[in-house]
Amino acid sequence: MPRVARALILASALALCGSGAWGQGGTPESVDDIIANVLKDRPAAPAAAKAGAQLPIVMSARIGEHADRTRFVVELSDPLSLRTFTLNNPNRVVIDMPAVQWHLDGPPRPTGHGAIKGYRYGLFRPGNSRFVIDLNQPVSISSPLVIPPEGGFGYRVVIDLFPAAQARFDQTSGWPADLKAREAQAERVASLPPSQAPAQVSSARKTIVIDPGHGGIDSGTSGVNGLMERDLVLDEGLRLARVLRANPNYTVYMTRDTDVFIPLRQRVDINRSHRADLFISLHADSNPDASVSGLSIYTLSESGSDKEAAALARKENQSDIIAGVDLGGENSAVAPILLDLEQRDTMNKSSRFAESALGQLGRATDILPRQPHRSAAFVVLKAPDVPSVLIELGYLSNADDAAQMNTARWRNGVASAIAAAVERHFAPATAAAPGAAPPVSE
Repeated sequence: MPRVARALILASALALCGSGAWGQGGTPESVDDIIANVLKDRPAAPAAAKAGAQLPIVMSARIGEHADRTRFVVELSDPLSLRTFTLNNPNRVVIDMPAVQWHLDGPPRPTGHGAIKGYRYGLFRPGNSRFVIDLNQPVSISSPLVIPPEGGFGYRVVIDLFPAAQARFDQTSGWPADLKAREAQAERVASLPPSQAPAQVSSARKTIVIDPGHGGIDSGTSGVNGLMERDLVLDEGLRLARVLRANPNYTVYMTRDTDVFIPLRQRVDINRSHRADLFISLHADSNPDASVSGLSIYTLSESGSDKEAAALARKENQSDIIAGVDLGGENSAVAPILLDLEQRDTMNKSSRFAESALGQLGRATDILPRQPHRSAAFVVLKAPDVPSVLIELGYLSNADDAAQMNTARWRNGVASAIAAAVERHFAPATAAAPGAAPPVSE
């Protein structure tokens, strides 16, 4: 809701809340109800005012654990339209809202005895933010209750979680129909081919898709120095894209170039819609053993090179769950795949690139000493017709790795090394192309 529109309803919302506005059946009205009731008799905000609107701010979040309920309280700078729903497998509560600014010091840690296991927050789609609450047990959700500013607090939205039977939770879980339609439309758009006509692109020109992992509500791994995986890989992806775009033989796309969440299946759709010749997914690793360090590269395998690789793939493949995506009925990208001859050829090309890239990257950063070329069943690598690799840039759980990954010098060096590996990979096809650029130096 535009800021001016919120300003128009501010006084009325205060009056409604302060007087104890109640809905039907003697229950407190939700934020949606209060705002909707006030807006019924209000004119729309002028277009010029809407254009200058600023995002509301989420200032804090608190968890209260009581004998009969767990209470989740969100403090806001402005009244805000929001909605809640639940998802199962695993059990989650989603609080969906328009885009906001996040000014939280950090999520409070639940005791583990209440309904809330933990939560995360961030941008889910452009114009759409959300909290996703992981549950220890099934719950029923109260309607959100708004408390007006008082005692130095902003607007507070109170949501109570009551214990419930799993069967009842399953029965009521799932995305609202309008949100599910919106997500389906986003996937359809992502799968459309690029608008550029094939005749406009030289047959010698290669298309590369760079995939910075995680993003938005899914922050990925948190480093020992506070560096977030989503921020590191986005910055590295942008640097790599700049280097590659300097070569006239390449067309470069990114699955995301801002801090926004992209579902795993949609990343694969973006990759295939651009008819990519190479897909590079960027991530950063973590390990309970803080001494483990170094870059590694993964290619696709249903079995995995070892238990550690398989565990990493399971963790990364849960990115959609973390962000609150409804996986009901999904089977294309997440399900195991039948490896046909075309995919085996693609996997061989992926492996050749991985081996060559390790040679280039070894000049720019430390490489995982033990088996740096690994394999696992990562969802984002499952396009059957596009050679694909997933690069774990290093271990954010290792102090030395985290420190060097936090420097521009390291990031520039690794971006140049990956670009050099790309140049080497495509050299036979691009060597005769007019205006071919020389390999990128390390």
